[in-house]
Amino acid sequence: MLQRVDRVQLAVRDAEAAAASFAHVLGASQIREDTVRVLNARRIVVQAGEAEFELLQPAGEGAVASQLDRWGEGVYAAGFAVEDTAALSRHMDDAGLHFTQEADQIFIEADQTRGMRCVISPMLQMGSPGLITHLYEVTNIVEDHQKTASDYAHAFGLDVSRFVPINSERWGYQGTLTMFDPPNRLDRIELTQITQPSLAMGRFFARRGESLYMCYAEANDLGPIYERLAAGGLRYTGDPDSDASLFIHPTALCGMLMGISRTDQAWRWSGRPELARA
Repeated sequence: MLQRVDRVQLAVRDAEAAAASFAHVLGASQIREDTVRVLNARRIVVQAGEAEFELLQPAGEGAVASQLDRWGEGVYAAGFAVEDTAALSRHMDDAGLHFTQEADQIFIEADQTRGMRCVISPMLQMGSPGLITHLYEVTNIVEDHQKTASDYAHAFGLDVSRFVPINSERWGYQGTLTMFDPPNRLDRIELTQITQPSLAMGRFFARRGESLYMCYAEANDLGPIYERLAAGGLRYTGDPDSDASLFIHPTALCGMLMGISRTDQAWRWSGRPELARA
């Protein structure tokens, strides 16, 4: 039932400063400001292409404040979109998930999944200027990727026949891509299970356990993003295996590790390499 990876929520200390960082790096623009009572947080939402980033600044005690106190700024929740939130609510209720609704969004706490807080929104036709076109992946580090894939298929109404195995010796994990709608779109949750504890993802898992790790977006051209990162003296890493992707260091985007790949290149490692553009 999940159809899109449409947003990421971040816990930040200063929402205005965070919005400025996203504007500089991704060409994002602010589209609204409000409060989220269930999270006890002030929210500034910025948009780049079809992707939204909800920047959550604590308004007092609560889960956002607790995450900042424990871990500092960074990814707070993965965001998904569906056409019919009421139907998904009924499905998740039948599956035994507990969740909270506020306005037109559904909020799921990390103890209902494998450490992945979620926010689910109605699917809208949206888009604004920016240096990325859309998000397509969030990474959830887990103890057992196969069991989690089965659990998420049940909880979120996903089709296991669409799932794709993934293995990376370089990054030290094996896992599952829970593809939502292949070959039409790349959207998915990447479930990773650590095989090399000494590498970066393994060290993160040792500190935090089952949790959200990063997100991935697409861009038609990586050049302007490289230029902005370099001009700002910000940390990033090009992919030494190809010129098709880059990784933006968490220090550049309010504690969020972000990968960006050129349009359609991610099909190379997503089960349909023939769909990758030359």
